[in-house]
Amino acid sequence: MLERVPLLEKDLDDYRSVVDYEVLDRIHELAEPLKGAKVLHLNATAYGGGVAELLATHVPLLRSVGIDADWRVLHGSDEFFHVTKTAHNGLQGAEVEWTPELQRVYLERVLDNALAMDDGWDFVVIHDPQPAALLSFLRETPVFSPETRWIWRCHIDLTTANARVWEFFRPFVELHDASVWTMREFVPASLVMDRVIVTPPCIDPLAVKNLDLADPFVVEICKQYGIDTKRPIMCQVSRFDPWKDPVGVIEAYRLVREEIPDVQLVLAGSMATDDPEGFKVWEEAEEARGGDRDIHLLSNIQQIGAVQINAFQRAAHVVLQKSLREGFGLTVSEALWKGRPVVGGRAGGIQLQIRDGVDGFLVDSVEEAATRTVELLSFPERADELGASGRAHVRANFLSTRELEDWLRLFHDLGSGTRP
Repeated sequence: MLERVPLLEKDLDDYRSVVDYEVLDRIHELAEPLKGAKVLHLNATAYGGGVAELLATHVPLLRSVGIDADWRVLHGSDEFFHVTKTAHNGLQGAEVEWTPELQRVYLERVLDNALAMDDGWDFVVIHDPQPAALLSFLRETPVFSPETRWIWRCHIDLTTANARVWEFFRPFVELHDASVWTMREFVPASLVMDRVIVTPPCIDPLAVKNLDLADPFVVEICKQYGIDTKRPIMCQVSRFDPWKDPVGVIEAYRLVREEIPDVQLVLAGSMATDDPEGFKVWEEAEEARGGDRDIHLLSNIQQIGAVQINAFQRAAHVVLQKSLREGFGLTVSEALWKGRPVVGGRAGGIQLQIRDGVDGFLVDSVEEAATRTVELLSFPERADELGASGRAHVRANFLSTRELEDWLRLFHDLGSGTRP
């Protein structure tokens, strides 16, 4: 059996402190006929990335409304995750060498996982390319049931996907009963499916990372990591991934420092088990840092967790998410929820969260990121106005209750019974 991820309990009714009662009543009504349905979410890692964060909330909320939901992860290997990282980069538009040998490694490992798959599910949700081929190996086995509905959830930006890589994955994706995407623009024109759903992910307002923190607590946490909350703080929270452009953020910081000499930069993130590039990107950022004591390069290696990230985002005067490609970028909504303005790359799902000039700014270069950051640091009242607007935008569009409702509607739509 594939490895089950242990989860804390959540109670949907606790969210009455954050969202309107009508929202929760609607969710309970949608869930009623689905009670007892068996739902499996499957991805590549239990921690370290946005998908893991989403599932840590979504699966317990499904259980809270009576769904028999589970979350499991693939059995991987360094070789397999090197291949899937290559695929991930190719699907986001990078020029990669997608060889028959890489394809063989990928398919053999997915086959191994297929052999560990159990049956009895009403809905199986496959996340991203790592397990995308699983269904293809199960269709002629006793584990496969025509009653089960399979959904592929794509969390990455395929706007400029490498054609060779996408054409390898496309037949596997098309075996699913539905696919779910963050933006319409991400859906390749060559995809042939009856059900293509567009719905962005969301943040959990009751997660430790997003709960209110008292100011003295924020100050003390920052102090432990050498961050002076009395001085201006720029902050980017993300995986150490080349698409997040941490080196570009450091370059923007140096331009900002020419105007605001006492500014500090916090680059905080995590290393995920399915991302072999993480340490390489960390080393590149460390080299770019050049020993600057006002650049705080932090990760889970230094015991950075949800509480610390929460404190850094709340202490920041400006939050950046200078991504070059971005499926969604949960950290944008996290910062806006805390009332902080965000300077984000004009990429993917960031454009859904930042209304340019309303919640923050969208930028296309290091220089523009620096200019907008200086503007926000120089006019704190304006920064607070943008942050407040962003919080309202997130409350209306990007909280986990909305995502839960979307999934329940999809399960209703797919229904049960024999496939056509």
